[in-house]
Amino acid sequence: MASLLQIRPYVPADWPALWALLEPVFRAGETFPHDPAISEAEAQLAWVAQNQAVMIGVDGAGALVGTYYLRPNSLELGAHVANAGYVVAEHCRRQGIGSRLCQHSLRAARRLGFRAMQFNLVVSTNSAGIRCWQRNGFRVIGTLPGAFRHRQLGYVDALVMIQGLVEGPAP
Repeated sequence: MASLLQIRPYVPADWPALWALLEPVFRAGETFPHDPAISEAEAQLAWVAQNQAVMIGVDGAGALVGTYYLRPNSLELGAHVANAGYVVAEHCRRQGIGSRLCQHSLRAARRLGFRAMQFNLVVSTNSAGIRCWQRNGFRVIGTLPGAFRHRQLGYVDALVMIQGLVEGPAP
């Protein structure tokens, strides 16, 4: 499946399929800090309108199977560090799609001039995501005790992860 993956920019006509991909992830309340009752309009604002780049991954049949957004992690003096979020369709997980999306986002971030990429709130129970990010060069630089209110497990730790995108001192 991952070998047939095409990653391309989001276009507005993609929204219905993108919402169908995002909605169950947001509703689950296990990996993203959004309100599980988020409306479709709020989700579109959060995933599309508030980000610098939004990409989608489609399989050989043209079905949307993954997505990521890319944006500055902070304002002005911290805007040289990127942040990203990723979702892979549940039926397509463990096929390398998340890794391909991550690698694509790292190349895009470099092209856009970002010097590093930071994930601020990686839920500690998201072991597949953590393994994927580590395989792609991210390292854990901190643990935030009880920082995520998991819908099923209650308060769980969140990790801060980073990867430098340019040569030189670590960010």
